[in-house]
Amino acid sequence: MTTRQIHSSTAPAGMPDPAPPVPPAAAEQPQPERRRWSGRSRKDFLVFLAMALPNLVLIGTFTYWPLINNIYYSTLDWTLGSASATVVGLQNYVIFFTGEDAPKVLGTTAIFTLVTVGGSMVLGLLVALALNSKVRGTTFARSAVFAPYVLSGVGVGLVWLFIFDPGYGVLAWILRGLGQQSPQWINDPQLSLVMVIIVYIWKNLGYCAVVYLAGLQSLPRDVMEAAALDGANGVRRFLNISLPLLSPTTFFLLITTMLSSLQAFDLIRIMTPLGNGTSTLIYEAYLQAFGAYNRAGYSAAISVILFAILLIMTVIQLRFVERKVHYS
Repeated sequence: MTTRQIHSSTAPAGMPDPAPPVPPAAAEQPQPERRRWSGRSRKDFLVFLAMALPNLVLIGTFTYWPLINNIYYSTLDWTLGSASATVVGLQNYVIFFTGEDAPKVLGTTAIFTLVTVGGSMVLGLLVALALNSKVRGTTFARSAVFAPYVLSGVGVGLVWLFIFDPGYGVLAWILRGLGQQSPQWINDPQLSLVMVIIVYIWKNLGYCAVVYLAGLQSLPRDVMEAAALDGANGVRRFLNISLPLLSPTTFFLLITTMLSSLQAFDLIRIMTPLGNGTSTLIYEAYLQAFGAYNRAGYSAAISVILFAILLIMTVIQLRFVERKVHYS
């Protein structure tokens, strides 16, 4: 006899059959408490600390601590070597922005940065396109183009001074042979800036060319071949395919070359020691602290202004320019 039949025989007449018994719910097993700090996690953390702590200490000691001190020094009226200093607050910043030299220094910095960044990137891209061709001698040409970038800025400046010198320079000798007089590259403030810009672009051209060359060689060949089969010529393939795909490379170069140009010092120091028409922010800070002015507090204020410009430019590029970058 089945269970259904047993229940039916014992139930009173006219009453519905009772529901079958429900098995008791399984007792909930107690979940072991999750250990929030296991031995492996502690070991991983100690390994991370051993690896990162020395670098963090060095970065904090030689980067952030001097930055904090420099911000403090910018609020002082202080000369190097003096045992006393006067707290002046934001007076050094007010003196800079209300003085006569501020527009000239900021304008020189802007012109130098824009021309050197744009010139290095545009010429670097053209050189990379030439070096990307499969012809004999490209390996030597790549090495020759990149070589000036690794040379010392002091050595490069001295060599180019010998070229640009209006009295006994190589360029002056060539112009005299053609019956022309050499421009006063060193004495004319406008020509001095042009001279330094030419040398700076020449020195950093190889860096942009090599980075662009790596980007060109990583472009998908199937896309380029499909465009060629569709009838697109070389110019259209470059403008519509290669250039958009190179946007991550261009964005990277834009940031690195701009930061480098804003901090350019060695060529300016060697080629124009007095800053005659070439006083950018970083070189003006040097002249104010170590030149005839001996105004360390004022120089620190200029350095803080340069740091603020670097920070703002980087944030703007990461916030807005990166939106135009195609990573796929």
